[in-house]
Amino acid sequence: MERVLASLAALLSALFIANAAWAHATLLSSEPADGSVLAQAPKMVQLHFNEGVTPAVIGLIDAGGKARDVASRAVGQSILIVLPEDLPQGTQIVSYRVVSQDGHPVAGSLVFSIGAVTGAAPPAKTSPLALLIWLARIGVYLGLFVGVGGAFFAAWIGQGPSGSTVSRGALAIGLVSAVASLGLQGLDLLNLPLRAIVTSAPWTSALATSLGPSLLIAIVVMAIAWFAWQSPSILISRVLTTLAMAGVGLSLAASGHAATASPQWLTRPSLLLHGIAAAYWIGALAPLAAMARQRRDDLPRVLKQFSALALPLVGLLVLSGLVLSIIQVGSWRALIETQYGIILSIKLTLVILLLGLAALNRFLFTPAVVARDENNRPLLRSILIECVLVVCILAVVATWRFTPPPRASVAPAATPLSVHIHTDAAMFQVLVSPGRVGANDFVLQLMTGDAALLPAKEATLILSLPERGIEPMERRATLGPDGYWHVRGVALPLPGRWRMQIDALVTDFQKITLQDDLQVR
Repeated sequence: MERVLASLAALLSALFIANAAWAHATLLSSEPADGSVLAQAPKMVQLHFNEGVTPAVIGLIDAGGKARDVASRAVGQSILIVLPEDLPQGTQIVSYRVVSQDGHPVAGSLVFSIGAVTGAAPPAKTSPLALLIWLARIGVYLGLFVGVGGAFFAAWIGQGPSGSTVSRGALAIGLVSAVASLGLQGLDLLNLPLRAIVTSAPWTSALATSLGPSLLIAIVVMAIAWFAWQSPSILISRVLTTLAMAGVGLSLAASGHAATASPQWLTRPSLLLHGIAAAYWIGALAPLAAMARQRRDDLPRVLKQFSALALPLVGLLVLSGLVLSIIQVGSWRALIETQYGIILSIKLTLVILLLGLAALNRFLFTPAVVARDENNRPLLRSILIECVLVVCILAVVATWRFTPPPRASVAPAATPLSVHIHTDAAMFQVLVSPGRVGANDFVLQLMTGDAALLPAKEATLILSLPERGIEPMERRATLGPDGYWHVRGVALPLPGRWRMQIDALVTDFQKITLQDDLQVR
């Protein structure tokens, strides 16, 4: 009799719990889906429930951590939430508290991301802004290498105006491109449209980055080279162009992936020497081509003087480039398995072709010209092909602006956060990796109070951030082959003390719930 009464009581309790659960509204689906990553910001969020609900409190926290006002209305069994038009890239959180038909409040949070999860690597740029940034970077390289290098060649070796049109044109392009690069960099930093370039915000932001001083140095050295062309004194021209050549190396060493790589006592001097050697070689091409085309009488002298210094400088160029490549790539496999490595492989192929032409000029065509061979056309064709290869190399190198090197992706393994929750009924060990803003993986080890394995049928992770008004968001865990429960890719877009709840369904009638705080960095 006692067993019958106990069974009836258990049955009535189960029915009561079930009826109570059925009486509350349940979120069936949402648009966009919870945890989704969208290419563009949606205009509206739709929450679909199993019954009609009334919105009580609806809030939005954008990817910048700013609370935003939203308009919402109930339509049938759905809540429609109109989003602001200027949502930033990253993870957004929509927190809702609605009233179900039984009068009880139901709360939760919906998480979705625009472009990428906050804290994750941004996607590759394919916008018109990216194209303009790439073109401006090529323009800066032309100004530094062709313009400044050409002015140095004219002052120290050529001692004449040969190639001045190309060199001065490159300086003009470089100056305009350097100024434009500052504004474009600021637009990219602040994720602003092109029309915002007329405002002060992008320029101020760009100057605050390491690219700001780099571009300012580039502007100064190109201006110095421009004045060197106007100088009536060869001595002043040589002094100015020497300063400008040093500035080319300083500009490159002040910013960029390679400049920030460790050890900087090696990478920054290597960049400085790499830039100076490249400017010496590239800057001489246009003047030499002009002299060969004009069949100048002083071409043999110029070739001998240029070649005397070119050979050691090209060796320095290759050595410094090799050092930087090894530091940036780190392994042979990265040359074909990473985007940065593929770009480097293309550059190396073009450089090898360029070195082959340079060797041909040095050991075949130059001796013929020095021997007063009147036929300069082979040398001229070879130099023109070198010019084409140089432009291709600069265009390829400019794409590194959007591609982090492999060494940047090899970050030291982050120590996962560990949270231990212990009660008389159960003991849960939770590992959160990496435990900071962005996408996180949770590993749940469920144990009984005496540390034995807890055989659960289901496990659910529930996270909320009450101090920011973020209502609970649920994530169903999956049991892995290691015997632990896993929840992968949980977006935590804001730092702070998150409230963590773990529900472990042991039987159809028994659920163990433990709670603790999780400090997200």
